[in-house]
Amino acid sequence: MATHKLLLLPGDGIGTEVMAEVSRLIDWLNKAGIASFETEHGLVGGAAYDADKVAITDATMALAQASDAVIFGAVGGPKWDGVPYDARPEAGLLRLRKDLALFANLRPAVCYPALAQASSLKPEVVEGLDIMIVRELTGGVYFGEPKTITDLGNGQKRAVDTQVYDTYEIERIGRVAFDLARKRRNKVTSMEKRNVMKTGVLWNEVITAVHDREYKDVQLDHQLADSGGMNLVKWPKQFDVIVTDNLFGDMLSDIAAMLTGSLGMLPSASLGEVDAKTGKRKSMYEPVHGSAPDIAGKGMANPVAMLASFGMALRYSLDMGALADKLDEAIAAVLAKGLRTADIKSEGATVVSTSQMGEAIVAELQALHA
Repeated sequence: MATHKLLLLPGDGIGTEVMAEVSRLIDWLNKAGIASFETEHGLVGGAAYDADKVAITDATMALAQASDAVIFGAVGGPKWDGVPYDARPEAGLLRLRKDLALFANLRPAVCYPALAQASSLKPEVVEGLDIMIVRELTGGVYFGEPKTITDLGNGQKRAVDTQVYDTYEIERIGRVAFDLARKRRNKVTSMEKRNVMKTGVLWNEVITAVHDREYKDVQLDHQLADSGGMNLVKWPKQFDVIVTDNLFGDMLSDIAAMLTGSLGMLPSASLGEVDAKTGKRKSMYEPVHGSAPDIAGKGMANPVAMLASFGMALRYSLDMGALADKLDEAIAAVLAKGLRTADIKSEGATVVSTSQMGEAIVAELQALHA
């Protein structure tokens, strides 16, 4: 049995609480002989700043480079609002994405049957929802230069962020989306703003060219990103795979998250290029939710997104898709039994703590392996 090296980075706020449930799951998998994991732990975000005055150390980055997958919690909180910009908690996350060259962000939005009532939309709109948003993660306005604030005098300032994309960046994220669609319902919707942005014009041209050259068997649609956001709320089940840039992907994936009832339910994966020699790729897995400092330390956090993120690691990095399927089944079964954390509570449900939810999911997975 192969042994997989994992780096666990809990981060700040509820990140430490939900990561504890991943550790619980890993411990059980190791003891049961179902899998073999070696884990390292590191600091990131505010926790790293408190210890080392940086958002992530070079030593922790070296551990990330050497791992088979990085499992990431959450960073940030008002405690660190006054730290230098380069050392802000989010800088640790951005460095991980940049240094590991994690260009493809996969954000599934799945509505578990038991939670159709938890969405702010009508149950018939979200019941059975299963879409995948593929967000380009290392280009665009978040990384483009120049990025400045200039003092113009007379109390005036000018802020500049630069949206930049090269052909190869759009091609590679497009291929990720088309390859995923072939394993799903064979439909890709590309979203950009070609009506007002030159990067949108190029994005549309390149995605179309990749499709025509390599993926004619996949249905391709184009939508303007603002219209796409409207349609995500109007009738989300029309979509299968959505591919979009860094900025629009950030916004659209959060819209999709709330279709399912709570940010606490949704995982994500960030993937690099496949190494031609080893067949492996750098990767990081994290819940979509943030550090939620308002509930940190209260045992109220929902661990489902964190556990499901670990499930994505099993599927996309560790070649353990069957185990990932069973973990998804265990999560659905626990929800069907009426267990809920506070963020997804409903009438007649049993509200449980973070640890109780994690324990119940591991117990359900154990029963599936009995």
